[in-house]
Amino acid sequence: MTYKELYQQGCEELETVGIAEARTDARLLLEWCCGTDRGTLLAHGDRSISRAEYERYAACIARRRSRVPLQYITGEQEFMGLTYAVNKNVLIPRQDTEVLVEEVMRHLHDGMRLLDMCTGSGCILLSLLHYSNDCTGVGVDLSQGALETAGVNAARILGAEWQSCVTLRQGDLFAGLDEADKFDIIVSNPPYIRTDVIETLMPEVREYEPVSALDGHEDGLFFYRRITAQAGRFLQGGGMLFLEIGYDQGEAVRLLMEEAGYTEIEVIKDYAGLDRVVCGGSHV
Repeated sequence: MTYKELYQQGCEELETVGIAEARTDARLLLEWCCGTDRGTLLAHGDRSISRAEYERYAACIARRRSRVPLQYITGEQEFMGLTYAVNKNVLIPRQDTEVLVEEVMRHLHDGMRLLDMCTGSGCILLSLLHYSNDCTGVGVDLSQGALETAGVNAARILGAEWQSCVTLRQGDLFAGLDEADKFDIIVSNPPYIRTDVIETLMPEVREYEPVSALDGHEDGLFFYRRITAQAGRFLQGGGMLFLEIGYDQGEAVRLLMEEAGYTEIEVIKDYAGLDRVVCGGSHV
């Protein structure tokens, strides 16, 4: 069997179960299984496939047919131009979250101390540290599995000495911190999907991504209430809080921040024109 023939077989298998990006996923999985690149299909489509390559690809296509996310099969996802390890313990980084990182970067200065609440894979905190100078950060998550993944990513993104600038702590939001801990910026992409909406999500999300990282309880605002109420104690004077939100939560989260005493509150839209980030300054 040739490379192109195997690709076509993969496309057909994914299309039969309604995978929206069947052709793209079939190609990416083939490249991952064979160690090839995008040009191989066009320039070397007649290359022979080894038995090992065929079996590896068939296994991957079978998993994708079962709606296992592509990123959990390959174990990687690109985010902010960097490659992060992902697995069932963490949400797959989304392009929408890059808007949050880019907004924080507008206010980030050398030497700042950052807190990433609900850090997951660590993609927010580690991207900010990678693209800044002499900043340090703390990532907090309730999940030990998520923290282990964040540690893998810290070594990947920041190098073997990552622990000199990053601390990972397990805890229920701010319970994992010392009262003396103070930060210039607190950033969070907390669970914000309403419980009754989770069953309507795509199978890739509903069945494979960690529910604890998705479920924002009855109205989706449970974690925003807790974060806005507590974050001020851990912000330096003039510090800022940045929150990723769902497309319909801008006004509600803005009001929560206003009630907690934050100033100069902004609601920032993503590239689709939807509300995506709310930020404001500490009242301390």
